[in-house]
This record gives sequence, structure tokens and C-alpha cells, in this order.
Amino acid sequence: MRFRNAIYITADNYSSAFKMLLYRLIVGILTFSLVYVILQLSLSVIMTSPELQNLKDLATEFFRALFGGDSVRLETFRPDFTDALADFFALVTSNGGAIAGAVVGVCLMYILSRFLNGLCHFAAANIMHDRMSVFARTSFSAAFFKNLGNAALYQVIYVPVSFVYDALSLLTCWFFFFYLPSFLPSWGFLTILLALSFTVALYICLQSLKMTLISAWIPSVLTGEESVAKGLRASFHKVRPFWRRFVSYLTANYLIVVVNVVFGLATLGSALLITIPLSFLFLLALQCVHYYEDNGKKYFISIHNIAGAEGAPVQGIETSEDSLEELNKKINAEDSVRNEDNQ
Repeated sequence: MRFRNAIYITADNYSSAFKMLLYRLIVGILTFSLVYVILQLSLSVIMTSPELQNLKDLATEFFRALFGGDSVRLETFRPDFTDALADFFALVTSNGGAIAGAVVGVCLMYILSRFLNGLCHFAAANIMHDRMSVFARTSFSAAFFKNLGNAALYQVIYVPVSFVYDALSLLTCWFFFFYLPSFLPSWGFLTILLALSFTVALYICLQSLKMTLISAWIPSVLTGEESVAKGLRASFHKVRPFWRRFVSYLTANYLIVVVNVVFGLATLGSALLITIPLSFLFLLALQCVHYYEDNGKKYFISIHNIAGAEGAPVQGIETSEDSLEELNKKINAEDSVRNEDNQ
């Protein structure tokens, strides 16, 4: 039921996918330009060096001799290539500081791109929250600047933590892939495929675990119940029911992988311009649905379809003929009665 509601809410916020796409393209162009400038300034000595040009010329000569059947050149190629490679490595060693600076610069640009893209995701989540809570259609610019402070603080915390978690996940999967075949039957290439399959499954499980643990973070901030700093701690406390959330994110991640791969291959990659933003939207919708359901809050799926706890339509509220204002009054009145009963 929650999964289905998240799909409906994603479809209702479909226009946000194009706004996210435009935003991410602008950020991508900006960060790519900065990366190009950093690499050009740091590695220009190497990229324009005679040593690198000599390696390129030798590679061209090798393939020309290989396809032309020039056995004499092939016999003398190895010592020439070894000398050229030694000269190139000597050049790289002498410019180690510039290369290290380039690596640090590229890593910083990657973190900056994740930070800027995260601001967009927070705005999309705010649009979705307004739609679910009062069925309002908030503009992207209004949502972006309204929560810019919270979004920036969220990204300051989330990006470094997520970067470390993802790096450790990749490192774990790397070792898992290379050590797993020793525990599997020796079936040749099939053993490698099995190891790769299990490694992909492990990585998806680790990502699903991360999404499960922080799934209540953004919604708790958007509803005003928690500050950004306290929202992370509250998300760990509100992770129950853990397995329901974990299975939903695991299913969602596999579905996202399948959809993006199938549509990407079928359209030579062009459909990824739509499916990738929609994937982010769907994960945000799943976060909001879990938060609303687990906290007993009502939310709009459509103008006359209001869901309550456990995803069931709200009982006792007639929605067929009411206006949006009347629906919100009834929802608020029922919430007040329920809160008084709880007290």
C-alpha cells in the first residue's frame, strides 16, 4: 500500500522531474567547467609534454604495424615503448604535487556538486510535502529559497557522512568481489558472474540500509517537528518498523536499477534524462509516505483520496463533494480530536 501510494505521489509531482533535470544540468555544466579548469592548470605540463606525445605516437605505430602486418616494427616496439613509458613515469613523479592537487580539486568539485544537487532534492521534497499535507502546488523557486537555510545545513551534514559511507561501501564490495570466488565452486567465468551478482546485491543492500536509517530526516524537518541537527538523531529513533522500510527501499532500488537500465539501453541513454530525476522523486515520495504513515498523519494522494495510517483511506471523512478548504478543515478537526483523546 505504501509503495503504491508513493508511485501515485511521484506521478502527481511529475513536473518536478523536469525542474530537477534543468537544475542538475546547470550544476553539471558549472562543476564540469571548474573541473576542466583545475585539470588544465594542474596537468598542463604533463598533457603537453613530449613524453606523453611520444607514448601516443608509439601507440599509433603499434596498431598500424599490427593491422599492416609489419613484423619488423613489432619486434622492435617493446624496447621503444618501455623507454618511453619510463620517461613518462619520471615526468609524473617529478610533478607529483600538481597531480595530488588535481585529485584534491576534483574530489572537492565532486563534493560541491553533491551539495548543490542536494539543495534541489530538498526543494523537491518540500514541494511534495506541501502537496501531501494541504494539496498545495508550490513553485520550485519558492520551495528552493524558502528552505535554503535548512537545505544547506542538511547538505553540510549529509554530504560528508554519505561520502564516507559510500566510500566504505565501495571498499567493502571491492574486497567482497575479490575474496568471494575463493568460497565458490570453480566454474570458471560463471564463478566471476556469481561473485559480481552477489557484490551488486551487497551494494544495493548497503544503500537501502542507509536510506532506511535516514528516511525520516527530511520529512521531520519539513513538517517543523525537528531541527536539521536533531532530525538525524530522530530518524534513527523513528526507524521502526525497520524491516518494512528496509524491504521497501530494497525493492525500490532494484526497481530503479531495472527501469534505468532497460530504458537507457532501449533509448541509447536518452531516457535517463527523465528516469533518473523520477528515481530521486520516487525515493523522496517513499520517505514522505513512510513518515506520514508511521506518525499517523493523513496526506493527500489526490484531491478526493486521503490516506491515513497504514495507507488506508481515512475513515469518517466524506471527500466526494467537499472543496479543498473543507477537506483540510475536516482533517484538522479530526487530528485535534485524536490528540485530545491521546492526552
